Amino acid sequence: MDLTWAEFERTEMRVGTITEVNDFPEARKPAFQLTIDFGTEIGIRKSSAQITKRYTKEILVNRQIVAVVNFPKKQIGKFMSECLVLGAVGEEGDVVLLSPDFVVENGLRIG
Repeated sequence: MDLTWAEFERTEMRVGTITEVNDFPEARKPAFQLTIDFGTEIGIRKSSAQITKRYTKEILVNRQIVAVVNFPKKQIGKFMSECLVLGAVGEEGDVVLLSPDFVVENGLRIG
């Protein structure tokens, strides 16, 4: 199914910096709870991400990522996910995060 250009433009993918990472032991699959700073316009959002195969909490803090920020919030157990962190997903669920090559301002839109 092809998207129209107008549909694509409604998807708000933004750059944010991970400021906090916590374990998520209640998740069905291994995951972290992330706190992400998207700058003054969007603010701070939380997300759950199944990225434990490649990433440690220490590597993730202060790392810039790309996320969709205009999906509805999603309840995951007792945790409320407020954005969708994007990554390339391998056959075995091995996720490689999408991120800018250079440090940029938090909140910049991907287009």
